[in-house]
Amino acid sequence: MTNPAHPAPIRRVGLVFSGGPAPGANSVISSVAVSLLDAGLEVVGFFHGYSNLESYDRDARPLVEGEHYRTLTEKDVGDQRNARGILIGTARANPGKPVKRRADLANPEKTAGLRRVLAGLTDLGIDALVSIGGDDTLKTANYLYLLQETLPADARRVRVVHVPKTIDNDYRGIDFTFGFFTAVDVMAKSLLNLRADALATSSYFVVETMGRKAGWLAYGVGIAGEANLVVAVEDVTGPLAMSETLTDAQGRTTTRARLDLGALVDRIVELIVVREQRDRKHHGTVVIAEGLGELLPESALEGLARDEHGHVALGRLDFGKLVARLVGERYAARTGRKKKVTGVQLGYEARSAAPHAFDVMLGAQLGVGAYRALVEEGLDGHMVSVSGQLDLRYVAFAELVDAETLVTDVRFIETGSDFQRLARFLETRAESSWAPGRRTEPGER
Repeated sequence: MTNPAHPAPIRRVGLVFSGGPAPGANSVISSVAVSLLDAGLEVVGFFHGYSNLESYDRDARPLVEGEHYRTLTEKDVGDQRNARGILIGTARANPGKPVKRRADLANPEKTAGLRRVLAGLTDLGIDALVSIGGDDTLKTANYLYLLQETLPADARRVRVVHVPKTIDNDYRGIDFTFGFFTAVDVMAKSLLNLRADALATSSYFVVETMGRKAGWLAYGVGIAGEANLVVAVEDVTGPLAMSETLTDAQGRTTTRARLDLGALVDRIVELIVVREQRDRKHHGTVVIAEGLGELLPESALEGLARDEHGHVALGRLDFGKLVARLVGERYAARTGRKKKVTGVQLGYEARSAAPHAFDVMLGAQLGVGAYRALVEEGLDGHMVSVSGQLDLRYVAFAELVDAETLVTDVRFIETGSDFQRLARFLETRAESSWAPGRRTEPGER
């Protein structure tokens, strides 16, 4: 189905945006829609992700124009690249949730939601779908692509291309995702405000940023916002790690690395004490990634709400406030003095911020890339990407998703990479062996 010699002509293209908002979203939507419209094609924007498509029923719940989707015009999408929010809305609906492995695609019950999506698309005459979203949305796009391989030869098909979206920047196959730099800038400015507050009040702020699986946002905010310490999921090694053994219902045991919360608290307290004794400074800021909360021992996560994809609702955990409280208590026990330590959660205020010029340009190129992938390249089952100076490239789903588990790989900050070392160079050094990538002092090897 990929780049056939004579691909079926495309007349009508659907757009779906899924997951959390990201600055630059409308640059993608506007650019792909305008490109398609200029080529004389019809463009249909589905409202609120897959939520309407996954519940489609030809007789009981048909798709209604104006309520579930809109046929977009130049007036709808023109001059919208810098607009905030998402023109067609978003949601976290997950029609492929029951699918856990490739074999499940042959199971009618587990693919019922995906089949309703395909039925809705084909009944509306959709020839191709542009999927915009995070790694879970990429999985859904891949499910739709693979599911169609199981259909009869004469069945109508919908080509699928995907545009990567996440302010977390943890996507394989692309260097930077749209919205990342805007989100970093918005949160870094907030961090600088908190830094000034800390200076005025001789206090500390523990700032929790978004970044469930990887530390790109935390590191970016820490570097740009001049934090004294940054800790993300990639740093849960050595003294910050502990082992946890779990036993499942069949009696099988597994051992995995978890965050040693006490060690993290001690690390921050050591920072405060060193800055007081060595640097004569009584204020500071610490940035931690929200994903650290998901690495707590399982007993600490029991009972917490989870989203459509099974992820712990980290916003309700309020990990930053928990760490701040424990740091204050540990500091008082160690020094006999009180220190004001405040936990702050940052993230939502950055998701729909006005996009930076770079994110507008990146989003526009990705949107145009989706058009070119479908119309010029005749592609199916590919993700649109850029490298270098916004040079377009197209990555097959098969290169991004495990062939059997159908799970996408997270792109972590590499241990000892120059980006990780940058954060280590710029933060306050409180102990010589704190983390990989630390700077080397004169005379050390």
